[in-house]
Amino acid sequence: MKLKSLLSLVLGAIAASCSAQTVPGTVHQFLPQRLQSADVVTYQMQQFLMDRAAKLPHPASAEQWTADAQQIRERVLKEVIYQGWPQAWVDAPPQFEDMGPAPVPAGAGYRVEKFRYEIVPGFYSVAVLYEPAQLSGKAPAVLNVLGHYPDGLSMPFQQKLCINEALRGMIALSLDFVGMGQLRAPGNDHYFGADLDLVGARGVGLFYLAMRRGLDYLYADPHVDRSRIAMTGQSGGGWQTLMLSALDTRIKAVIPVAGFASLAGRAMRVPGEPGDYEQIAPDLLNGQDYPTFVAMLAPRPTLELNNAEDSCCFRAPLVKPHIYDDVKPFFALYGKQSSFGFHADAEVLMHNYDHDDRQQTYRFLDKWFQLADKPDEIQVGQNIDTYTQLSVDLPQNNLTILELARQFASKLQHPEVPADSGQRAAWVKTEREKLAKVVNYQPVTVARPWYITDTDHNTVESVSLRFELSNGLSATGVWIKSKWTPDGAPLTVILNDAGREGADKETWDHYPEVGYQVERGHQVLVLSILFTGDATPARGEMGRFGNMMQAAGYPPLGLEAAQVIGITHWAQQHWNAPAITLESSGYRMQVVSLVAGAMAPHLFKSITIHQGMRSLDYLLRASVSSSKVPDMFCPDLYKDFDLTMLEALTAPAAVTETDPVDAP
Repeated sequence: MKLKSLLSLVLGAIAASCSAQTVPGTVHQFLPQRLQSADVVTYQMQQFLMDRAAKLPHPASAEQWTADAQQIRERVLKEVIYQGWPQAWVDAPPQFEDMGPAPVPAGAGYRVEKFRYEIVPGFYSVAVLYEPAQLSGKAPAVLNVLGHYPDGLSMPFQQKLCINEALRGMIALSLDFVGMGQLRAPGNDHYFGADLDLVGARGVGLFYLAMRRGLDYLYADPHVDRSRIAMTGQSGGGWQTLMLSALDTRIKAVIPVAGFASLAGRAMRVPGEPGDYEQIAPDLLNGQDYPTFVAMLAPRPTLELNNAEDSCCFRAPLVKPHIYDDVKPFFALYGKQSSFGFHADAEVLMHNYDHDDRQQTYRFLDKWFQLADKPDEIQVGQNIDTYTQLSVDLPQNNLTILELARQFASKLQHPEVPADSGQRAAWVKTEREKLAKVVNYQPVTVARPWYITDTDHNTVESVSLRFELSNGLSATGVWIKSKWTPDGAPLTVILNDAGREGADKETWDHYPEVGYQVERGHQVLVLSILFTGDATPARGEMGRFGNMMQAAGYPPLGLEAAQVIGITHWAQQHWNAPAITLESSGYRMQVVSLVAGAMAPHLFKSITIHQGMRSLDYLLRASVSSSKVPDMFCPDLYKDFDLTMLEALTAPAAVTETDPVDAP
């Protein structure tokens, strides 16, 4: 052997030995370092949402707005609310079972009847009907809905409200809220509505059907004057009141209480405004925002009640500019300025439907339903029933949101990937186009790479970067290379569910992943993409922001896949990488990697997945909450695809899996 060749081998062995001893410790020094603050990420997401929040329309006439509002109703109902639900379920008549009376003192002037009713087959809720003791002819009616109150229908404020309505000559129907009262069960957590989205039935539709059934009941009641049906509710009930009233014109008078804000207002006050699933459900705010839904109430009598210093959310001075001031011109189109009112309750500094708000409601209903003016609340506190007194028997196997989603999932049938090469090519083209629509894939580029810091010692060099992307969002990454690795070496991109910090821990505990790729002579780029590592907003707001983005029509999964592709393209050019492999760890980055590979099938030579799922069904079986991983609950993803299908769409990249997770 020539002396030069022998010397090269010896030096190479020494270099490898030194590298093997120092790479893990060296990487551990810089890989997990935070490269941007949570406040920066939060601000970027706020700007992203504000730039994409739907603006109020500008109709020229009442006639134009009446027609436009009807088009919005039809589109939202068809494309969002009822999307994926069996038509027979949507069209089913109200099925209310009388479960007997609740106790009422003799001579109280009203009576109370308890009901259970079917929202969809196998899923029952409860209701209480309050009526005047003497009913003659047709009476006005009020649909009363609740928010997030564990005691449900027995809440004292709700009972006082309904009893007073009955004593004023109205028929009052009070509905329990899914997840509250007698429907308070672990599987009814509202965020499980996203599981329905995943399997193809919009979760917000269940909440809508639950309250619409109450309206259907009142509309069919022979004692109800259909021209005088009102709706009111506080908090989550305020949201319900707005949504059902905006989308169903059978409701003739509307009183929402502290239940909603514009998307921009909600985004700017995070933390502050609640992120309840149904209020920021997928595509609900894509093309329209809550001010638009308020405008759709015109010219019907509407009174917005908000609390000046609400202890929870939707404070009057903060929401009024968007949901009232900006909407007044719509009522003016009809010459009905006096039909639209706003009241700020400064009597009780809390989240409430307390005495002042209830008094406003009575006066409003008395006026618009032409009832005897009784401005003051009738004292009925002594007549309040207990939780047990208002409870009814529900079916022992009554479904929950999660169980209903699992039921939908059990009926899914995904097609086999064609074995024939010709058929497979056509199938891949069609399915790839479908996937792009499901995740709303929109390519991004690196608008500006920010070079934060570097290292160049102990045989390893690195550069830490913050990637500012063309859509205003960002990611961070660390590029690593051994000093002995030549320029233009192959590149390995590494993703981890916990971001770079997770990749660092995995390296430190198990050695290899990052260190192994450096050892084998690759350039390595370890990323923290959207909703991972230091690309995550302030603590506790990941689910809220993820759902808001989805509500505006931008599923986080599509945004994340676009970041991986855009940054990888930049890295390929910047570091002159002839071949790129993608390594991911965790089931979230598994799905992101497969979607990225499907959207850019020739970008990656291979994709290796560690600790991924065997099927998207894992998300339902393991009761994973979309509040923690909003990117995994992309509407229709599991309905249209499973992981084997996504893997087929990454061809010609080869996919390898190791250590899959199993449901508990």
